[in-house]
Amino acid sequence: MGEHEGLSARGIRVRDLSGRTVVGPVDLCVAQGRVLAVVGGSGGGKTSAVLAALDALPPGLVRDAGEVRWDRTPIPAGAAARRWRSAHAGILGQDPASDLHPLRTVSALVAEGLVRSGRRGSRGAVREALADLGLEPDAVGPRRPHELSGGQAQRVALARALVGDPRLLVLDEPTSGLDPATVELVAEVLERRRGRPDRVTVVVTHDRAFAERVADDRLVLGSTPHAPDRDAGRPARDPAGSAEVLGLRGLRVAAPGGRELVAGADLSVRRGECVAVLGPSGSGKSTLLRTVAGLHPPVAGSMALGGKPLPQGVRHRDRHLLRAVQFVGQDPVGALNPAHRVDTALARPARVLLGATRAQARARVPGLLARVGLAEDVAGSYPGRLSGGQRQRVAIARALAARPSLLLADEVTSALDAASARMVLDLLDSLREEHGLAVLMVTHDRDVADRADRVLALDPGRRELVPGRQGLFPAADGAPVPR
Repeated sequence: MGEHEGLSARGIRVRDLSGRTVVGPVDLCVAQGRVLAVVGGSGGGKTSAVLAALDALPPGLVRDAGEVRWDRTPIPAGAAARRWRSAHAGILGQDPASDLHPLRTVSALVAEGLVRSGRRGSRGAVREALADLGLEPDAVGPRRPHELSGGQAQRVALARALVGDPRLLVLDEPTSGLDPATVELVAEVLERRRGRPDRVTVVVTHDRAFAERVADDRLVLGSTPHAPDRDAGRPARDPAGSAEVLGLRGLRVAAPGGRELVAGADLSVRRGECVAVLGPSGSGKSTLLRTVAGLHPPVAGSMALGGKPLPQGVRHRDRHLLRAVQFVGQDPVGALNPAHRVDTALARPARVLLGATRAQARARVPGLLARVGLAEDVAGSYPGRLSGGQRQRVAIARALAARPSLLLADEVTSALDAASARMVLDLLDSLREEHGLAVLMVTHDRDVADRADRVLALDPGRRELVPGRQGLFPAADGAPVPR
């Protein structure tokens, strides 16, 4: 690769404990000053290959072949690799929110990147890293992770990886769940690293357009699905005359500190209808969905399901209501019990909410997996063995297992490649058409919003839901929003 070789990982192969090859053999080589994008479909081994090169695989996976060098110097596996990684690498994982210590402030979390890099603590460096990603340091710095939106948590974790100016920067799905304006900021950060000596960047992504924009080189693992034709086969619907499933009247939503996020929202979602909510990160979109799900109390207003009052908290909802309203959040890692295999997670809704026997519930699992595009053998896996996209599809399948009348979907396609996203959206379309499923979704993806019957935008300035497909307003990073 030339005089300044950068990262060279050759013949990398990863197996699980049963001896099955997960990925490889594969060469992962990046010259200094360059950006490599590792692309491919969900479950294709992108993350495993990169983590194997860093000797940072999770339990249950092992690198059983391959040699890793940095600027021609071998980096042995084990303690030597861990020391090198700690001193020289900045890493943004697939599930950054779960990596943020819940009791530490944002400023303290970002400063951890300085400690690991060996740079002396600098308040100015922390503030600069936050500001570079569109976060107001004075507003966001004192908060803790539970006071951040999903997009804000993603940017805080990215700032922590960047603040030490690491020699090797590894970003795993860095744009997942981010609004377009923030994606631009991430692209600018990567552009500033390009061409710098002794700096190497690896980006793992299923977003082909982002990869083509930011990367000098690409490594394709598995398939790279083309962006779906989202209008193809879309059924024609007119839900205007259908019965109301969800009704919100004068709903006011505030952050834990009391700052109002949504002022007096009136919203109706009818049988078979999909309503998409757009808006910048931190505007309160996810909090609105969590309020309807019974996970966050409203300040005022009323909620109704099928014309009957919908209690505010899940503890006050009976089995019928728990079944009827299902929520799929941004963070499948936090939603799925790491100690339960996939088949246990998917069988539980049928047993608890539908009254099915154990055998009946288990018999439904293969069909649920097939509907979200997962192989039957995924049933025996634990969440930690799955890719981010696979975990997201399991979370969707679990929600659908309850046969809900209302699905609350928070960025459910952000971790999926184009083919998987299309499969999920087509599935929701068929459930809307055949079973009258009502869907209220939050998204930053304009293509996903185009599948909806109606699109609303949450304007953080007016704190209101307004009709339209613009959905982009000045960042609302002064407003803490619980995830």
